[in-house]
Amino acid sequence: MTFLRTLLVSLFSLVVAVAGAIVLAVVAAAIYFSPGLPDVRQLQDFELHTPLRIFTSDGRLIGEFGEERRMVVDYDEIPQDMINALIAAEDASFFEHAGVDPRGLARAAVELARSGGSIQSGGSTITMQVARNYMLTLDQTFTRKIREILLALQMEQVLSKQQIFSLYVNKIFLGNRAYGIATAAETYYDKPLSELTLAETAMIAGLPKAPSAFNPLANSERSLIRRNWILFRMREL
Repeated sequence: MTFLRTLLVSLFSLVVAVAGAIVLAVVAAAIYFSPGLPDVRQLQDFELHTPLRIFTSDGRLIGEFGEERRMVVDYDEIPQDMINALIAAEDASFFEHAGVDPRGLARAAVELARSGGSIQSGGSTITMQVARNYMLTLDQTFTRKIREILLALQMEQVLSKQQIFSLYVNKIFLGNRAYGIATAAETYYDKPLSELTLAETAMIAGLPKAPSAFNPLANSERSLIRRNWILFRMREL
């Protein structure tokens, strides 16, 4: 009995020590990196570049000029199926977490240790992806990941979940010069977002992970596998 009590006390002490070390590490990182971080409040009024679009008098699009094809949509214009599909594909706990997912970060830490300092996937939440896409470089380094985490935590204090999600869906590259989900709907199905079927919605939601690898025009077989996995995840969630 005494041995069991000693063991439990030792385990509890170890857990407390590890938790304390993690807290100290987070505080130290925040103190070190915070002075050089961009101001997340700039995202409150951020305007994305959209191409010049030329229409005929009866409303037909006849020309589009610009480096990026993009149609910006508000959160209220996004169909619920598209929200559910992207959540299932990218960040199942988006509406619950405070900007970071501890389990995803744990996977990233294991990967970091195995790769010798290079992050390949990273366990990024949607909030972290917004921080990276709008305010950071795309280099896969440990210091960028730390900055990404700190910015995500700040963003959750300044922006609503709906604002963060809107920033995400309007910025992401989805292949074939399409930026944002509304442009992807037109590019792949010649439809507005509101007219996509559930299967078409799931296909578009599968593109952010790898627009080239899961592009239905370039690789229909892999796109179909990805689409079906997302539909399965949507049913699970």
